[in-house]
Amino acid sequence: MTDVLDVRAVRKARRAELGTFLKSRRAKISPDDVGLPPGPRRRTPGLRREEVAQLSGIGVTWYTWLEQGRPINVSVQVLDAVARTLALDEAERGHLYRLADVPTVPNPHSNTALPEEMQTILDHLSPLPAAVLSARYDVLAFNDSYEALCPGFLVGERNVARRVFLTPQCCNTYKSSWDDLRRMVAYLRGAYAKNLDDPSWQEFIQEMCTASAEFATLWARNDVAVPSNRIKQIRNLAIGELEMFVTSMSLPAVAGAWVQIYTPADETQWSQLRKLLAMPTEEQHEPWVEHRRLYHAAG
Repeated sequence: MTDVLDVRAVRKARRAELGTFLKSRRAKISPDDVGLPPGPRRRTPGLRREEVAQLSGIGVTWYTWLEQGRPINVSVQVLDAVARTLALDEAERGHLYRLADVPTVPNPHSNTALPEEMQTILDHLSPLPAAVLSARYDVLAFNDSYEALCPGFLVGERNVARRVFLTPQCCNTYKSSWDDLRRMVAYLRGAYAKNLDDPSWQEFIQEMCTASAEFATLWARNDVAVPSNRIKQIRNLAIGELEMFVTSMSLPAVAGAWVQIYTPADETQWSQLRKLLAMPTEEQHEPWVEHRRLYHAAG
């Protein structure tokens, strides 16, 4: 019962915030901005409710209820129209959808290029291995320490999820438990819901479900999660297994991107990492090349 009351309280607060937000946005737009005559003297700056409704092509009563925070079900089309009228930018549009309780916030076609300084930041994190991942677990950038620790993730498409689910356990970078795999798929499920209009996401999920029965089973659970800071067992053929604490941080500059930083769990793990990083690159890679030659030559 308490949970139900909490949900109701949150929705009520969200609707109140929605009303405040809409009022503040229409107050910033003058009739001249949208081609309307100034009309008689106005008591408040900006557009009137009826003018927003008229320009958005919706009923005055409906818009008034929306701004009053009444518990109505509003469509994506109505929110799009209101957003255009109020000249909302991408951040404001996303905020509007969330406050209106729309389950899936439309994903803006924002720039996916990483800031130029991101590689410098990653390089300065060494000796800690670090990488930038997309919402789909694509490796977008990494430092030398990450390349030494997780070379398996940088093969082919450079996608962590593909490598975790489609690489044999003998040379899989992650020594994953069932819960680790469940959490990875649950994060993908949440990210997928924000990209339902992206064909590449549809193809990616279909490919994963077809190629991995384990992925398909976990996907069918419909679990949702966010990246969390967890201890991971890393398998590296040049040095053995390392226990690393993985810290995940979002990167607002690129939609859906986040940074993973690996920190050795104790001094023994630090010693192993230092030993790995001290090896010449050829020595780091040779055990992986030899393993593939001996056990996966046909692939």
